Amino acid sequence: LTGRLTVWLASVYRRLGGAASDSEDPAQAVAMTAILIVGCVFFSFAATTALGGNGYLAVYLCGITVGNGRVVGHRGIAKFIDGITWLAQIVVFLMLGLLVNPHEMLSVAAVSLLIGVFMIVVGRPLSVFCSLMPFRSVGRRSKLFVSWVGLRGAVPIIFATYPVVAHVEGASQIFNIVFFVTILSLLVQGTTVMAAARRLGLVERQEVSDDHFGVEIPDELPTSLHTLTLTEAHLANSDLLRDLELPQGSLVIMIRRGGRYIVPNGRRRLQPSDVLLIIRED
Repeated sequence: LTGRLTVWLASVYRRLGGAASDSEDPAQAVAMTAILIVGCVFFSFAATTALGGNGYLAVYLCGITVGNGRVVGHRGIAKFIDGITWLAQIVVFLMLGLLVNPHEMLSVAAVSLLIGVFMIVVGRPLSVFCSLMPFRSVGRRSKLFVSWVGLRGAVPIIFATYPVVAHVEGASQIFNIVFFVTILSLLVQGTTVMAAARRLGLVERQEVSDDHFGVEIPDELPTSLHTLTLTEAHLANSDLLRDLELPQGSLVIMIRRGGRYIVPNGRRRLQPSDVLLIIRED
């Protein structure tokens, strides 16, 4: 409900801004919409918690709903929220670090190490393989990779603070064990994620996206941006841009060659591995 309400409020705000006598600056509209979405996130968490529900799950579902909705300027909003997310994670880790006493870590090191090794070797792989069993399209190597990702982030540690807040007996020991296991998983698995992906043959060559060009078009326009990486086959007949065969309604607006960006024209000679940014009618 809060996700749909957020999408509706964002659309109403953009309509009001566009209908004003002095139309609102698009960059300001994106910034204000991002703030609106952040406010709705806090409202979703607070309202659900007040009703006795799971605030974290509510925010997660709200995010899925907003992400699948049509929000104008979603790329700029996503970049803003991504920065806020990183800032929040940094603050959370700093706050959690203040709750840790190093000498208490040593007292639970042995049992925490045993729990961590069990989770890495047995617990997480077993749970991942059982959970993904219905999805036959997920291969064995992909399941192994998901198993190796491990606990990366502050969420397990945050959950471990709940017993402390509730004054549960032995809560401090629970917190120390969870913190130790999370750090162990972060150091062992978090630092080897890419190495594991390469070892399992799951690393694919990443295609250059339109984000690399720093170009964005309004969502309300009936156009979309695409990229095309040229090969020898594309240039078999001619290496001139004007002779390149493109679908009707397509226009090359930028060329990326290595680290250079080139403004296109019909007489521009193309090379293999050039990346074309193309605007296309939908």
